[in-house]
Amino acid sequence: MIDGEMQAFPLTLDKFLDHAAKWRPDAEVVTGREGGRIDRIGYAELKDRSRRATAVLAAMGVKAGDRVATLAWNSQDHVEVWYAIMGMGAVCHTLNPRLTAEQLASMVDQSQARILIVSADLAPLAARIRAVARDVERLLIIDGEAAEGESLRPLVDAADGTGVVWGDFDETAPCGLCFTSGTTGAPKGVTYTHRSSFLHALRLLQVDTMAISGGDTVLAVVPMFHANAWGLPFAAPAAGARLVLPGRHTDGASLARLIAAEGVTVGVGVPTVWLGLLEHVEATGVVLPTLRRIIVGGAPMPPALMERLETRLGVRVQTSWGMTELSPSGVVAPSSEPSQAALAGRPAIGVDLLLTDAEGTPLPEQRGVEGHLRVRGAAVIERYFGDDATATDASGWFPTGDLARIDDDGNLMITGRAKDLIKSGGEWINPAEIEAVVGALPEVSLAAVIGRSDDKWGERPILLVETQAEVSDEALLACLRGRVASWWIPDAIFRLPRMPLAATGKIDKLRLRSEYGGG
Repeated sequence: MIDGEMQAFPLTLDKFLDHAAKWRPDAEVVTGREGGRIDRIGYAELKDRSRRATAVLAAMGVKAGDRVATLAWNSQDHVEVWYAIMGMGAVCHTLNPRLTAEQLASMVDQSQARILIVSADLAPLAARIRAVARDVERLLIIDGEAAEGESLRPLVDAADGTGVVWGDFDETAPCGLCFTSGTTGAPKGVTYTHRSSFLHALRLLQVDTMAISGGDTVLAVVPMFHANAWGLPFAAPAAGARLVLPGRHTDGASLARLIAAEGVTVGVGVPTVWLGLLEHVEATGVVLPTLRRIIVGGAPMPPALMERLETRLGVRVQTSWGMTELSPSGVVAPSSEPSQAALAGRPAIGVDLLLTDAEGTPLPEQRGVEGHLRVRGAAVIERYFGDDATATDASGWFPTGDLARIDDDGNLMITGRAKDLIKSGGEWINPAEIEAVVGALPEVSLAAVIGRSDDKWGERPILLVETQAEVSDEALLACLRGRVASWWIPDAIFRLPRMPLAATGKIDKLRLRSEYGGG
């Protein structure tokens, strides 16, 4: 033979925990508990407990390819069962506890999960799911004790994980299942594979993306039930970074205590989370000197909020864009470049972007023009769970539903959602452009624009704001004059004490349309 050969090394997720346990055994996973208590465990011990949990699940009849559902907050116990499920080749189906029992039962029916692993305080919700879902046979309780279900921790304590085999399957095997939020209809299931999630995690570690290193302490506020916590439970052990998990308490005071106590260097979550932290810091004067970077995504970043965060906390805010179907990271703004709230960042290797017209034809110019955004890559969906039809076009591009521009430097700017466009008098109005201008006012915390039914024009825009300082209606509208077309100016302004948020932390435009869009 002339040609050489490389070793077979399947890209399975168990290797991340194996790596951390061997080379950073004492680096910690930290969990915030009730009453300010903090639990901590090293990666070596975490691996041991995860293998024990695999043995428990195997004894209950779980095998490769089976779906096991979790209904739990970000905690050590949740990470343990994640690796236990995925390491044995089963599929971890994460459930969002902010949805209703009926919605969750529908998802569980689709996945046919027989076991539901639950945080103790969510046991009542799990019991309602079990009462409706067809296949759920057992409730296993983590993070405490509950009146219903079996406590998993003593079973793990008593188990023997020495004979457990992880990773004995193809790297293209499914590892996770997450349903979209359903903002455009019924939620759809997105199946992640070991290979896709492995490559996605490696992309997060690149210096021009999240740039997580072994010297970092990462606070994962983004929920594990939301697109795998953006891949952080894989990326942190891959780098040997400390991973801090807030449990169910993500209010500003709780996060500030964790950041201060654990020396957090990087925080990751949606903008509304950091607004809560900022308001707490401004009210109390607490100082968080170790926090260097905040990575935001999931919703547009208001420019005024970015400036307040960077000025008051002394941090660098990195914007990003992604979606469940992308595992979820698409682009991240590098920490080495000046902050710009409007720019989401450039794509790293492994994901590519394309702008098309409404029919899917690529635009002749890809820079400086607005188009419909399509994506393809190693961690981008091919088809939805249980659906025979492909979700991509004939060339393999996935239509995101976003409107976007790409500047001359390759930075992506999301300019709106196609479904959010307002048609007024036969012409289109883009709410995102109005929201960006109003959101730049220092007095405004959050802004949303929706269409309201109008007998003459079909729809007219209205503005809803949550403010953090006094500002007149005239000032809110004056900032738009000369910045957007005069007929784009909202017809009415509604001031909300708190902007309603959807289950993923984004502004709940469905609720806003229901309450304010009827005319």
